[in-house]
Amino acid sequence: MPPEFSLLGQIEDQLASLSDQQLRRQLREVQTPTAPSLIVDGEPLTAFCSNDYLGLAADPRVIEALREGALRYGAGSGASHLISGHSVAHAQLEARLADMQAPHLIQPRALFFSTGYMANLAVLTALAGKDADIFSEALNHASLIDGARLSRARVTIYTRDDLAALDRLLAASTASTKLVVTDSVFSMEGAIAPLPELLALCERHQAWLVVDDAHGFGVLGEQGAGVLQHFGLRSPQLVYIGTLGKAAGVSGAFVAAHATVIEWLVQRARTYIYTTATPPAIAHALLTSLEIISGSDGNARRQKLKAHIEQFHKALKLKRWHLLPSETPIQAILIGANQPTLDAGESLRAQGLWVAAIRPPTVAKDTARLRITLSAAHESAQITQLANTICEIEKL
Repeated sequence: MPPEFSLLGQIEDQLASLSDQQLRRQLREVQTPTAPSLIVDGEPLTAFCSNDYLGLAADPRVIEALREGALRYGAGSGASHLISGHSVAHAQLEARLADMQAPHLIQPRALFFSTGYMANLAVLTALAGKDADIFSEALNHASLIDGARLSRARVTIYTRDDLAALDRLLAASTASTKLVVTDSVFSMEGAIAPLPELLALCERHQAWLVVDDAHGFGVLGEQGAGVLQHFGLRSPQLVYIGTLGKAAGVSGAFVAAHATVIEWLVQRARTYIYTTATPPAIAHALLTSLEIISGSDGNARRQKLKAHIEQFHKALKLKRWHLLPSETPIQAILIGANQPTLDAGESLRAQGLWVAAIRPPTVAKDTARLRITLSAAHESAQITQLANTICEIEKL
């Protein structure tokens, strides 16, 4: 047998093992714009698995801004930012993002990245090295975990439930560079990190506090500026990462911090230096998205989203499964084993409802769950249908 077939056989065996453990993932094709009502693989479904929290992905104003940006700047950027790919649209977007975080950072500057994954890798690999100490929350996103590994720093895991232990770890560290790294809203639970307490520890022990606000930007804070606005925090030791493909409805991410930190990223962040810049049309569209987020319409959408969350909590009457505490659009129902969770997801799908069934390795073994995400674009009747259907399925 040719050696390539032997190699393929190894992969096929591993795929079969994933299937046996109910861990094999599946791609589905969405044939309509991002919205609560979708056509998926030819089937009409109401989606509760999108991160389009404010319903901006298909907003006509954002779409028109994207069209306008493409007409003005073309379809692509042509090069990396440090060659010839840095457009005036990128610069305008970064200035607006820095302005949004200005009340919370000292001498703020922002840097635009193609994805949140790239932004997280950039921050951790540029700020930390083999002689640094990183203290990473146990439930951090995979991109933060990978960034910490790539940095070659010493990595210690902490939990937000035991900040006294983190205090001792920081006190014992002799590293000249220390980073405490956390999600703001934990993506598989919806809980918000205790950032005021974490910042106090970082200021006491001269550590950076790196906050990935992927699920908070646009949703949290009076003007949607995110978790720093939500808590009213301000410090030169904050490094803030926001995602622009979720509540902002478009694509990309940014890092906001003291101007000196951002300049260091420009010089040393490999995921910024060695990649083609995002098309300027995307940045142009995001300027309209940010205007909506920070204005009266954005506030109205956040209020509607809050009402949906409250409605879902009141309507959901579970007997065996467990709804994890969350005041954010992420609502997780813990079931436990993989197969019952998959079965629940398929039962919801049969009723026209699309909810993600999350299993290991995304979450810990025996903590498989339904991960529901609510949007301001949902209607009240859809929230009621979801809650009632889940309760009926739980009885089966």
